[in-house]
Amino acid sequence: MHLLILDGQHLAAELREKFGAQHQYTFVPEAGGRLVDELESAMPLLDDALPTADVVFDFGNYGPLYEEKEGIVAFVEAATESLASRFGADKPAYPVFGFCGLPTLLNRSLLEVSLYDPADAALLASTCAALGTAYRVVEDRVGLVTPRVVCMIINEACYTLQEGTASIRDIDLGMKLGTNYPKGPFEWANAIGVERVYEVLNMLWEDTRDERYKISPLLKHMVQRQETFVL
Repeated sequence: MHLLILDGQHLAAELREKFGAQHQYTFVPEAGGRLVDELESAMPLLDDALPTADVVFDFGNYGPLYEEKEGIVAFVEAATESLASRFGADKPAYPVFGFCGLPTLLNRSLLEVSLYDPADAALLASTCAALGTAYRVVEDRVGLVTPRVVCMIINEACYTLQEGTASIRDIDLGMKLGTNYPKGPFEWANAIGVERVYEVLNMLWEDTRDERYKISPLLKHMVQRQETFVL
């Protein structure tokens, strides 16, 4: 299959590991804040790539660039925006699925996906079979499942750190030993990207007003200063 990856260069290695070398990959870079009218320099590449692409993985907001192409199936990164919120009542001109595309959360045994239209369930099954991945359908909501849980844990760890209860090293080690998680919360925050974690939590807070997602002052401070955690 030909996979067209929009704004996903930061996950190039993880995408190739997840889906394998048997597929063709075309990466289109981010341009100017992800606005379609600022992608003129990329259009020649898109014009060449889209007619033969089978699947689009959209990490930005590029829908209008491929919506008229027949045969396209689109996976839209949905950690910070549900499909219902993005598309509203206007069904897109192409089959669309949400997916968990945060760094470290993509290359897992199950591809975490959501449905915009339940009638596309059979198409999702055949597409994932062609991609060579098992999958799990989750509710179409902000944060899906794994991003919501992992980012909430990172946020709680930030509250613990700023209260002086434990150090970064102790918190990371305690989580890995106590829960068998592959990474501690601060290690995971750096791997995902502190700003991405903040974006997920911010959208969860806006959507739910649940205190679990209220962003810790420490995490907000880290994003404002464009810092990562010193492990």
